[in-house]
Amino acid sequence: MISPILILNCGSSSIKFSLSDPDQGAHVLSGLVEKLDSPGALLKWKGAHGGERELGLAGHREALRGIVGLLHELNLSCSGIGHRVVHGGEHFRKSCLVSEESMESLRANQHLAPLHNPVNLLGIEAAREAFPDLPQVMVFDTAFHQTMPERAYLYALPYDLYETHRIRRYGFHGTSHRYVCEEAARRLERPLEELALISAHLGNGCSAAAVLGGKSMDTTMGLTPLEGLVMGTRSGDIDPSLHEFLCKLLNMSLAEVSDMLNKKSGLLGLSGRTNDMRELLQAEQEGDNRASMAVTVFCYRLAKAISGLMVGLGRLDALIFTGGIGENSIPVRQRTLDLLPFLGLKVDVEANQSHGLDQNGRISLGTSPCALVIPTDEEIVIARDTATLIR
Repeated sequence: MISPILILNCGSSSIKFSLSDPDQGAHVLSGLVEKLDSPGALLKWKGAHGGERELGLAGHREALRGIVGLLHELNLSCSGIGHRVVHGGEHFRKSCLVSEESMESLRANQHLAPLHNPVNLLGIEAAREAFPDLPQVMVFDTAFHQTMPERAYLYALPYDLYETHRIRRYGFHGTSHRYVCEEAARRLERPLEELALISAHLGNGCSAAAVLGGKSMDTTMGLTPLEGLVMGTRSGDIDPSLHEFLCKLLNMSLAEVSDMLNKKSGLLGLSGRTNDMRELLQAEQEGDNRASMAVTVFCYRLAKAISGLMVGLGRLDALIFTGGIGENSIPVRQRTLDLLPFLGLKVDVEANQSHGLDQNGRISLGTSPCALVIPTDEEIVIARDTATLIR
């Protein structure tokens, strides 16, 4: 047995955290520090009576000191810290202990994720100051996909760009895909090594992955989290010439086009009203044609990606829906599966209505392949990896 692990997910303006028991698979405490670097920084937590407090003008270091103080007040301790890190490049194929060497290697990958890795580094540095006596571990979104073969990760670009600058497809949401595939094997009562699975992580960010024998064979995200499926505010796949086209047509800068594709596109861009799938489905019922179009495009592109990922598997034992939309949106699952009858998938309408809760997650008729709804738990994956490395 090992005492709980503190999980930190540092963003540019927030820190998500949880205190998780890797052996029991349970969360003792979870919370969020939001509005960092503003006078209204706020610490909120659930579990252990829950609550919130203002931190004043607080950056990452002050926020982590606030989390330390909260743990002391609640008489909670941890044996180590696990950090979610967005991009590990090719150097990090699995989770690793935080050290000067691993930190330097992470700094060398900053160009691959200039919006995320510098913040992750800042969070790790602040956590080392706040918890100087605790071992710490980095867990990478990209590590799970490092098993992809060349045919899946190489872009058809001059090869020198890969050799010199490591420009290739990396994939993300690795901890989520890994967790739900392991959980699918448990629910199906079959060894993970025998299974061919497709995992669809659907939230504000979306990706799908083909997983064979527990190893990622292909995924929809690429060098950055912009590639692939339609998402909340991200466009997903587009014509690469769009940047030049819009620069000339609308006199936009490259930065402005990239900002549009990341923050003003996807469901938000198509609907013109929101990136929230729940609101779009409600608006569709009220007769909003653009909301209906956004949902339709989302499901079509998802089904198209799922069928394409089959090439990396050769067969399919189960399709997994996870993430906020995947776990909760009955119509999205129904519409997506309705587009995939050639895979042998047929919706069990009643089971889908209950999110598969009475069927161990199963929402499809027949035996194989099946469709499953499995709530993801990335924090437990991080906690388990951290516990394994610090034991």
